Amino acid sequence: MAILLYRLGRLSFRRRGRVLALWLLLLALLGGGAAAFSGPTTSKFSIPGTESQKALDALSREFPQAGGATGTIVVAAPEGGKLTPEAVAPVTREAAKVPGVLAAVDPFVSKAVSRDGRYALIQVQFDTGVDGITDAQREAFSEAGASASGLRVEHGGEIVRGVPEVGSTEVIGVGVAALVLVLTFGSLVAAGMTLLNALVGVAAGMAGLFALSSTVELTSTAPILALMLGLAVGIDYALFITSRYRTYVAGGMDGEEAAGRAAGTAGSAVVFAGATVVIALAGLAVAGVPFLTVMGLAAAATVALAVLVSLTLLPAVLGFAGVRVLPRKQRNRDRTSAAASDGAHGGPGDPSGFGFRWGRVVARLRVPLLLVGVIGLGALALPVQDMRLALPDASTEAEGSPNREAYDLTTRGFGEGFNGRLIAVVAGDTPEATAAAAARTAGLITKTDGVLAVAPPQTNERGTTALLAVIPETGPTDAATEDTVNAIRDRVEDVRGASVALTGATAVGIDVSEKLAHALPVYLLLVVGLSVLLLMLVFRSVLVPVKAALGFLLTIGATFGITVAIFQQGTLADLVGLDTPGPLVSFLPILLIGILFGLAMDYEVFLVSRMREDFVHGSDARESVVSGVGHNARVVSAAAIIMTAVFGGFVLMHDPIIKSIGFALAVGVLVDAFVVRMTLVPAVMHLLGRTAWWLPRPVDRILPDLDIEGERLQQEIPVQRQAVELTKV
Repeated sequence: MAILLYRLGRLSFRRRGRVLALWLLLLALLGGGAAAFSGPTTSKFSIPGTESQKALDALSREFPQAGGATGTIVVAAPEGGKLTPEAVAPVTREAAKVPGVLAAVDPFVSKAVSRDGRYALIQVQFDTGVDGITDAQREAFSEAGASASGLRVEHGGEIVRGVPEVGSTEVIGVGVAALVLVLTFGSLVAAGMTLLNALVGVAAGMAGLFALSSTVELTSTAPILALMLGLAVGIDYALFITSRYRTYVAGGMDGEEAAGRAAGTAGSAVVFAGATVVIALAGLAVAGVPFLTVMGLAAAATVALAVLVSLTLLPAVLGFAGVRVLPRKQRNRDRTSAAASDGAHGGPGDPSGFGFRWGRVVARLRVPLLLVGVIGLGALALPVQDMRLALPDASTEAEGSPNREAYDLTTRGFGEGFNGRLIAVVAGDTPEATAAAAARTAGLITKTDGVLAVAPPQTNERGTTALLAVIPETGPTDAATEDTVNAIRDRVEDVRGASVALTGATAVGIDVSEKLAHALPVYLLLVVGLSVLLLMLVFRSVLVPVKAALGFLLTIGATFGITVAIFQQGTLADLVGLDTPGPLVSFLPILLIGILFGLAMDYEVFLVSRMREDFVHGSDARESVVSGVGHNARVVSAAAIIMTAVFGGFVLMHDPIIKSIGFALAVGVLVDAFVVRMTLVPAVMHLLGRTAWWLPRPVDRILPDLDIEGERLQQEIPVQRQAVELTKV
């Protein structure tokens, strides 16, 4: 592997013009494909085969007029006043004239008027699903009732929920990344080159993703997730290879040889770090959830592109940068003395630098640090036991947003349950059987605890499918509503003569959560098993991969605990701009585990590969640990800060799903990089000593030697240190 990447790095450096041209051509082709074939994203979270999805499919098939998107217009009279049919009728008529609306139901006909007569709900039914609603239709819907004088009119429902878009807030994360790169490298050229390299990979990945969006159903969060990870790992991988390249150049190596060596050593670590991320993300497909599979594969493809860009385009750009990758004060000196100078200033090879000092502190205090770290992370994980999962609703949207205003106004006039109506779909073979089953079902549901009201059944033209609207007493994401849904399903299970299925936002959320809960153990076994095997190949050790996996459990526990405390329990919620705490989105645990496991293994590979490299080349086991931390502490710290900044930029978005994902990833990276990998991992490695690298001989003979530490590269291709002048362009 190391020799292959060495040759690829040298080839890319030598043929830098052609490599750059090929990437620009690919970027142009993908961009053209995105412009020509880009399709809409979806905000649906559905799982085929669940009861709620079967009910929705039955509605679309047998009751098409009830299968489209819905909107709600809430009308309120001034305090102390009452609504009249004459005052509300113009609003209803305007709503009915919105393009694509099948019907707007007069609240005085449907009896959707509050007891005090001050509030009314106008239900609006569209002829297409929410993904078929255009911006023009949304605009027209939001203007319905604008002419009503003296009345408050708010617009809500699924069609009002917008698609999250990338805006100026994410630029903050990129700006912080640029600053960290400048401070790390001491060179604007090196920093800009690293950032540009990552942006090319992200642009190619996003363009390819949108080019496929017309044939693959993308959730609205999939491009955001791909952008998050593509930026973060792209910058990190380029940073790691560039840092190693600068070390070689400062030591007197010519540019082409340095590029090859950097690709063969640091590039090998990047390949396997990227492979663990790709495995973790692609493994989301085992959950059997289409929207999660697409999210995982989209992000995995972007990460794979980031690796490919780092191994080909980066060496080419290094060739164009020439000596400017070094700090200005080192460019005109003999580079051997420059290396010593770099060390004198606390550079990555300086035994008196911070990394080496920290490595020696961990060696001396390994037992206390290990105890404090494990106990502290365990304490942070305590809130996990109260974690609740659900699909997001309007109650957690930003205060002042249209959907939130409609939700709060509906709650004030009718109660929270009106924001989360449930639908019981009764399907029989004959109209008579359906009618009898619907009557029986309505009676059973009415007597269920937590049910406020059940509307009379509506039937399709053939009379074989009936729809029952159920109003719970509590809100869509309330734990009591979940109990009500389960109780209703238990009660109607024995209805004879027809099938009964319950759907609605809460029912869908319950089914999604249950499906993901059942898939999580299989996912963990697959992803952790494959990644441990991969790390065993990389490090030729049994204990190092096991230790890496155990450290990840501490990371994920603390991350979930902090996220639950802030986003669900509301502790310090103002710091992240969260208006209303609530349950975490259903797919967050499995998604977070997949992403963080991959990223955690990134830092494991970066740190431990250098430990392994020094150990293989003759260093003492404990000395190699100090050296691994010393040489990589600066790079890993910079990489972690950059990744945290990129993820943290998404916390500033208003969408609660993106906000929670960005926050959890940012916290997870901080915890894993600085507490687990930079502290607990070297502490354990010191305790294990040479045992850390133990591998049974039979296993050693079976496993292929991937040479990630570049030992075979060093033996077969000796280092040449002629002071060949770098390209000055």
